[in-house]
Amino acid sequence: MTRSGGPRFETTGRLFIGLMSGTSLDGADGVLVRLAATQAPQVLATAALPMPAGLRAELLALNRSGADELHRAALAAQALARLYADTVQALLRQASQPARAVSAIGAHGQTVRHRPELGYTLQLNAPALLAELAGIDVVADFRSRDVAAGGQGAPLVPPFHAAMFQAPHERAVLNLGGIANLTLLAPGLPPRGFDTGPANVLLDTWCQRHTGQPYDDGGRWAATGQVQATLLEHLLAGEPWLALPPPKSTGRDLFDAAWLDQRLQDYDASCPTAQDVQATLQRFTARTVADALEAAAPATRDVLVCGGGARNPGLMRELAACLQRPVQATDAAGVPAQWVEAMAFAWLAQAFLDRTPAGVPQVTGAHGPRVLGALYPA
Repeated sequence: MTRSGGPRFETTGRLFIGLMSGTSLDGADGVLVRLAATQAPQVLATAALPMPAGLRAELLALNRSGADELHRAALAAQALARLYADTVQALLRQASQPARAVSAIGAHGQTVRHRPELGYTLQLNAPALLAELAGIDVVADFRSRDVAAGGQGAPLVPPFHAAMFQAPHERAVLNLGGIANLTLLAPGLPPRGFDTGPANVLLDTWCQRHTGQPYDDGGRWAATGQVQATLLEHLLAGEPWLALPPPKSTGRDLFDAAWLDQRLQDYDASCPTAQDVQATLQRFTARTVADALEAAAPATRDVLVCGGGARNPGLMRELAACLQRPVQATDAAGVPAQWVEAMAFAWLAQAFLDRTPAGVPQVTGAHGPRVLGALYPA
């Protein structure tokens, strides 16, 4: 699909698979999509496979230094590739398509370190193994080329958002995965975008610790608590990263359980209940998004939301209240919120095959546009 603000493609009508397992580590999402230059993407199949508990625990552990981590990381990458391969097979079965019909798989891998200020980013993946198991060319390692060019390497999705969701007015697209990121779209201009802070990562962490559930389904647990205004301001004022200007990106390297525990320890008011902390964290996500949007693009007319957070009515209500603009899931624009990121990696795989630069300097701060990714032939 080609619209103002996004890369243009010469080829038409090819099949691509996009795979994504995000910071929330709840599973692998996959889409099989037909991409053409003259029409909207056609989704032929979707699949979501849950993350095995052992793999999820290991990937979480690998976000921090630990014993024998190189060996453990290699084994985790192989296990992730097998989960991806199972997702691919589910897509092919659902669409009754042979592997040879697919031009390439776009597989981002699982970010376990993201330190662009030190010149590196690390996504666990075993793309050669995935190519072997799937029998399809794999495009992976999308971030490192941008980082090598002085960029943040993230967020990666703004050019795809520009291709899909451009409007005749200023619009924002908000991705709510583990981390929240904004894409800012204005008619006739390249997209801008940046991370705004945590989305689900702290909410999920706190919910798991206190309820044993992997996430706060629908924000119901948060709804039993009360936002603590002084705690909210303490969280907002206590993190210098939030005040940094774009380009910027973040991840579990900063916003993790230790970050939250330290701030709660430093909070000198009476200790809030667990439910109150959850409610406050939900408001914290909405406020950091709203503050970032107001600073970067105050003329934004509406906000489209994708990612797992779009399925949390409590968080969506908080966003609408804080943003003071129409807020709705990308489903309203024809793309189900759950599949936007996976579709983006199918789109990025196509961009790589066409040698179309998908790295946007206005987003990442790189020295110039770059072709993103590396090819692992089947």
